[in-house]
Amino acid sequence: MTISEQKVSEIIGGGYDEFWNCTTRYRVLKGGKASKKSSTAALNFIFRLMKYPKANLLVVRRVMNTHRDSTFAQLSWAQSRLGVSHLWSNTVSPMEMCFLPTGQKILFRGFDDVLKLASATVSSGVLNFVWIEEAFEIEREADFDKLDLSVPRGKTPQGIFKQTTLTFNPWSATHWLKKRFFDVPSPEVSTFTANYKCNEFLDSTDLAVFSRMEKTNRRKYEVAALGNWGISEGLVFENWQVAALDIPSTESYMWKDFFGLDYGYTNDPTAFIAFKVNPVKREIYIYDEIYRKRMLNRDIAAEIIRRGFAKERIRADSAEPKSNDDLKRMGISRICPSQKGRDSILHGIAEISEYKIYVNPICTNTIYELSNYVYEDKPSATGQIMPADRNNHLCDAMRYAFCDVKFFKPLSDTEPIRAPYKPDIFGSDFK
Repeated sequence: MTISEQKVSEIIGGGYDEFWNCTTRYRVLKGGKASKKSSTAALNFIFRLMKYPKANLLVVRRVMNTHRDSTFAQLSWAQSRLGVSHLWSNTVSPMEMCFLPTGQKILFRGFDDVLKLASATVSSGVLNFVWIEEAFEIEREADFDKLDLSVPRGKTPQGIFKQTTLTFNPWSATHWLKKRFFDVPSPEVSTFTANYKCNEFLDSTDLAVFSRMEKTNRRKYEVAALGNWGISEGLVFENWQVAALDIPSTESYMWKDFFGLDYGYTNDPTAFIAFKVNPVKREIYIYDEIYRKRMLNRDIAAEIIRRGFAKERIRADSAEPKSNDDLKRMGISRICPSQKGRDSILHGIAEISEYKIYVNPICTNTIYELSNYVYEDKPSATGQIMPADRNNHLCDAMRYAFCDVKFFKPLSDTEPIRAPYKPDIFGSDFK
């Protein structure tokens, strides 16, 4: 069964002809809100699978359990919108869709289960189409490469082609997606930018929202409405830039090193950060980081020792006293718990925000977090606007360590600070 092109064009509206007919190896679409990008992609895949009897689709998101209310729902909607729901069997356990006349499949996977992702197979035809929805959630280009090397796979029958489609909101210009697909032209890559202006299905009230946004919040309008690169709103830290500082030796007495550690394992990375602070100039220089999942305590200790920080004071998450004790036994002798209390997160952020932050270009994960660490849209139960609990592992580690900055007070280049300022808190090893 096929669906007429005329019927489809009436359903999707304008603005997507080139995207719809694109056959390059990579089809990359960034767009603002209400730009029809995900809806159009869903319609396109249902249409394609019914057009090409040997084609199959793998749909990927960062976390598997987010499919049900996003891609699975949108593809179900696309079937209904095209009037072909009766030809599809959709199940949630396992989560897949089957085109009944041919047995073609739509499979759903997450980057949180790499083994299932790499082992995705179909029994009819070839797995030649991949759709990565909300591709901006894929934090590492290496994770994308792992998928790209394994899917799509197999020799394609005559008349069909392999293609990976990525759709996302372009929240930050520092994301690997920009450098990989948009900055360097390639005959294998087709890129598209969509915005609300191509959505003829918006009514006057929808358009009024964007009109008001354009006048009152231009930065948000550029990203959320027009689909341009950036961050829409609510960044926790705004006063920062990427730069490798060369601190003159004559100013070295004005800088002190600080170190923070936030534990993670399966879903979150362990995050270690090293930075210098100049309290006179109100400057922070972040120069080293560790950012890795599934690190055992012995791995953490070994990496800190390898980088030469074993004898430094390291503020670590106070919620992990056992891990802190383990690291002490392994040679990280001056590790100590972070200081937490009421409003400690907001208080720490407020203190750091008084400084200009410089980030060494090698600290790519810190750059990513600073580009994406934002406040929640709605107040908490206490009425406060809190930072979102994501993209914040290195930021948390920096906040833990920053509590010691107030005790560093350089006096002059002839009298560098070495004596303890709070012996009752730090003891004689503070220097």
